[in-house]
Formats: sequence, C-alpha cells, structure tokens
Amino acid sequence: MDASSKRTPSGWEELVAADPAHSSWYVQRFRDLAAKGEDIVGEARLIDALLGRGGRVLDAGCGPGRVGGYLHSAGHVVTGVDVDPVLIEAARADYPGPTWLVGDLAELDVPGDFDAIVCAGNVVTFLAPSTRSAVLTNFARHLAPTGRAVIGFGADRGYEFAEFLADAESAGLTPDLLLSTWDLRPFTDDSDFLVAVLSRTPEA
Repeated sequence: MDASSKRTPSGWEELVAADPAHSSWYVQRFRDLAAKGEDIVGEARLIDALLGRGGRVLDAGCGPGRVGGYLHSAGHVVTGVDVDPVLIEAARADYPGPTWLVGDLAELDVPGDFDAIVCAGNVVTFLAPSTRSAVLTNFARHLAPTGRAVIGFGADRGYEFAEFLADAESAGLTPDLLLSTWDLRPFTDDSDFLVAVLSRTPEA
C-alpha cells in the first residue's frame, strides 16, 4: 500500500510535516509507558473479548503497534495499517508477527475480510474531513458478514459524535453498542469519549 502525493494529507501527516520529530516522540512515549508497566492495551482487551481464537483483525491506524501486537500475542491474525512509515517501522521492530503496512485508510485495499476492525487512539479525528466517508466505507467493505468495527475517539477534536454516527450509517455501518470507555462504561449524552461497536448494515 502506497501513500500517493495526489491524496489529501491527514491531520497526522500535517502534524508530522510541521514537526518531523513528532513520530519518533510518539513511538518513545509508548515504549516508556510500557517500560513503566503502564496499561497500554486496554483497547486490545475489548477486541479480544469480541473474538474467538484466531480471529482476523485489522488494526486501522495502528501507530507503533501496541494494540495489534497484543492481539497477535493473544492468538489472532493481525494486519496493521498506518500512513506514517516511522510508526510502522517501530511496530515491526517492537511487535514482530503481525503484517504491518504503510497505507492510507482512505485507499484501504487489503485482501480478505476481517472479524474485527479496531480504530483506536483518536485516529478518526486525524482523518482529513473529506476522506472520513471513504474510510468508513472501506471499513464496512473489509468486514466479514458477522464482523465488527470498533472505533474510539474523544470529544472536542473536530469530529462530533453525532456527525460520526451519521457518516457511519451512510457508509453501511450500524451501531450495535455505544460505550464511553474501552472498559465498557455506558455512553450518555454527557460522555466525552465514544467507543462505537459497529456491524455491517444488512443489505435490503
């Protein structure tokens, strides 16, 4: 998967263009947290709970691999995709085993389908607004018939929860469950974080 110069850059790419050291800082941040024994895999535990052993997982916007790496160690078959080659290089170094790919989620084209797609770490808020619908449509297209996409992000980051849910519905994704945390706390109108568990909308 290649990132084309003709595509619309994501917010993450703009951030890195303004500060080329940002990617390396981000990698080191999670390495330091892991070294201190901090819990950096809460999102992965939720995905693991949704799956039987040997599930096919797409880690969409995988960063340096903490979520996909855990899921691989739990016995799942993981493909991780991120637009940032520095993060993919770190994932390959720190979490060997999964397939780590440099690519744009708006141009996602990975063979087969997936039992789970996880999109954690506020990834959707870094998407260029013009690509959001394409990314969500690609998630729906890559899901197995009984698969689920689980997408988590915070409020006040430029993508309103209601707008996201409308975009997901238009892309062919139906919410099965809305949570306010990755440890299963319920979502309310006052929640400042959304974890949406979505499935493919049945064809009419």
